[in-house]
Amino acid sequence: IIPVALGFLLGFIAGRLQADSIENWYPFLNKPALTPPNMIFPIAWGIIYLLSGISRGIIYNTASIQRNGTLTLWGVQLVLNFLWSVMFFYLQNPLLGLINILLLDAVVIWYTVKSWPQSRAALLMYVPYVLWLSFATYLNTYILLNN
Repeated sequence: IIPVALGFLLGFIAGRLQADSIENWYPFLNKPALTPPNMIFPIAWGIIYLLSGISRGIIYNTASIQRNGTLTLWGVQLVLNFLWSVMFFYLQNPLLGLINILLLDAVVIWYTVKSWPQSRAALLMYVPYVLWLSFATYLNTYILLNN
């Protein structure tokens, strides 16, 4: 429960930090045609935070010698995830956002690969995250290149 709650808490804080930019900056950016409506983002991230927290709980309960390293990666991805909102929205800086999200991509993929031998269920919980993050990276890249 704690990892799930932590994800939602950081998501809530990020939402408050980015609220002004979502209203006064983001709507005026040139975005790709595939950009979903704003209401999709909190739904997608809510599902991802839930699955991510469950995945972390599964890894925590394994007896693997790699458990601590994998849990560290989980913490790093959570921090990078939060910082992306700060860099992209709060600072209104798509370049810093892209640098951050590329690091986040690497850490999430690394976590996913490391979780495989420990728990296939933990890995499967991360598949939606990897897919959504790939899409978010595309959106960030497009916005950087076209604004």
